[in-house]
Amino acid sequence: MRQVLFHIPLDRIWTFGPRILVPGFGFGIVLLAWVLFGLWAWFARRKEVDRRFDADDFWLIGRWLIGAFVIVFAAPQLGAWLRANGSPNFRDGLPVFGYGFMLFVGMASAIGLASWRAEREGVSTDVIWDMAFCLFLCGIAGGRLFYLVQKREEVFANVNDVQSLLNAVFNLSQGGLVLYGALLAGAAAFFAFCRYRRISPLGLLDVITPSIFVGIGFGRIGCFLNGCCYGDECSLPWAVQFPRGSATFDALVWKRLIPPDALWTPPLHPTQLYSALDGFLIAALTFWYFSHRRRNGECFAVALMIYPITRFVIEILRNDEGGQLGTSLTISQWVSIGLFAVNIGFMIWLSRRPAVRDKMIVPEASSTTSAHPATATSGSA
Repeated sequence: MRQVLFHIPLDRIWTFGPRILVPGFGFGIVLLAWVLFGLWAWFARRKEVDRRFDADDFWLIGRWLIGAFVIVFAAPQLGAWLRANGSPNFRDGLPVFGYGFMLFVGMASAIGLASWRAEREGVSTDVIWDMAFCLFLCGIAGGRLFYLVQKREEVFANVNDVQSLLNAVFNLSQGGLVLYGALLAGAAAFFAFCRYRRISPLGLLDVITPSIFVGIGFGRIGCFLNGCCYGDECSLPWAVQFPRGSATFDALVWKRLIPPDALWTPPLHPTQLYSALDGFLIAALTFWYFSHRRRNGECFAVALMIYPITRFVIEILRNDEGGQLGTSLTISQWVSIGLFAVNIGFMIWLSRRPAVRDKMIVPEASSTTSAHPATATSGSA
């Protein structure tokens, strides 16, 4: 468990060994890296055929200058203020939280894999990036809202004014996202995006299905680093204990399952790692099955058949949720049952469609609208 992986010192010298001391921010290493990046981006644009100086270049230069200002002037000032006035996590620099870092790694890996697959299917990578941005924002909002509803008694226990309310709602440093909430909100955003960009939802779903579960795998590693989504007690050789100060420890104290003066939690199932392995295995399976599918949507259907089952089983080993609706089933187990039932109907409907992979891009109704950005592709699935 490592909630904070490391700190980035903003207003102090960076140490690289006993005798190598250099500025990081200000006129230092980060500025040098930013200059090299700017030169690379500029020359890359100059290499384009018939490239002329236009408005995009002004935006590029403007963004670079804003970044340089932040590095040279704003970051050191922010670092000095945080060291003097910030919470303990910020007094040694800008903290890189394990949970957030793994979300970033998962998102970057998912986008990279989806972009690679999209190019092979004749879809512009711009479509993947635009979709990823939309799904990321909606997924975070949906996952947080689901968490606030599910954990409302714990989250709002000490809320007594507007500031504490806002802190309870928006503080993600301790985790606080429910995967099913993120998936449901992301699904709504996905279909809205496909409708707007005139893209076949089934075809694009197959493209991004492995990426979804790659993201889930890395996200669950973030849960393990943070200590949320913990399991029940066990005596297996791979059981884990979380130290005082972790999200798991605080949750068990709040539930009065361990005393506040304990140093460690009891040995627990590492359900976060079970879920991570589950995500990676489903990603590998759907990645392999993609080239064997007979019609668009089958790759997604396979994932939607397996994941509710594995999630239902892993929930049995978890100890962070209580039963809902007067039963011992958690809210995630109820959602799993619902998704499995929906997928049965989806698979029946899918089996009645022609065994043909439809085109990824939906043709425009007339040539006058053919310049829509979603049609900037070189083929079809």
